[in-house]
Amino acid sequence: MESEIKEEIPVHEEFILCGGVETQILKCGPWTDLFSDQSAKKPKLLFFIIPGNPGFSAFYVPFARALYSSINGCFPVWIISHAGHVCVPKDKKILTTVDDTNAQEIKDIYGLHGQVEHKLAFLRTHVPKETKLVLIGHSVGCYFSLQILKHGPELPVVRTLLLFPTIERMSQTPRGRVATPLLCWLRYILYATSYLILKPCPEKVKSSLLSVGLPMMNLSSEFSVNSVLEPFCLANAAYLGSQEMMEIVERDNEIIKEHLSKLTFYYGTIDGWCPKEFYEDIKKDFPEGDIRLCEKKIPHSFVTSSNQEMAEMVADWLKDDLGEYK
Repeated sequence: MESEIKEEIPVHEEFILCGGVETQILKCGPWTDLFSDQSAKKPKLLFFIIPGNPGFSAFYVPFARALYSSINGCFPVWIISHAGHVCVPKDKKILTTVDDTNAQEIKDIYGLHGQVEHKLAFLRTHVPKETKLVLIGHSVGCYFSLQILKHGPELPVVRTLLLFPTIERMSQTPRGRVATPLLCWLRYILYATSYLILKPCPEKVKSSLLSVGLPMMNLSSEFSVNSVLEPFCLANAAYLGSQEMMEIVERDNEIIKEHLSKLTFYYGTIDGWCPKEFYEDIKKDFPEGDIRLCEKKIPHSFVTSSNQEMAEMVADWLKDDLGEYK
């Protein structure tokens, strides 16, 4: 019954040009345009989910629905794809805005810093200035969230939740030691392989593969997910991953110190991307911070198995903060 209720929660799909790049936005709840809504029920707060890598928004739909349900449908929950990680289906139109001109010049938009500017461009253009923000970052989305706090001080962020945060020493982690040579040194072999195998692959075969894989991962297939097997998108994900390994080295303690009161960290106990010692280190450096360790053995890729648990925890962490915005 619970899953049926979640399926009834509306999720609106849009494709926009953000920074000159096609971007998928998935909006959970009845609010699709916060600018045109002038009603008394217009939400004062927006939950904004920033994915890990790959940044396929559709992977986060079950989590967004569970979160929306856990906060009693009081606030919209939006998910943004990473630039270049989702292709627009042929039957979809791209929405444009007159204010997107300043975002056209984002340098290296598929790279680490370009992706940060991509998120900033969206928040500055597509969210009213008076709408308060709760940022929810997952994996490298946590790095992006901290960078948003640093480079977008004018944005009204009231809380930032960092789930399984990859914000330091990525290449030194158990998973990073395997990924670094693949992403940094053998990336072009991966590109060539994906193009040779997937590019000529008929769409029917790709759809069949996805129809088998998505139910096994407990993910939503109602939105554009074909990008999972699109060489262009996979190449961009690998490119971003290579920059993560090279550039996410030192934890940015300055940002954390400045915004500590609005940060919640959630570390895993079985996480090959941010091992338990990272939790212990940051806990020592910021003993007064809201830094939590998972007690439920939830995996780093929680969207494949633990959406309901994560959503309920997130809602519980925020329950004392949300009252003033209802």
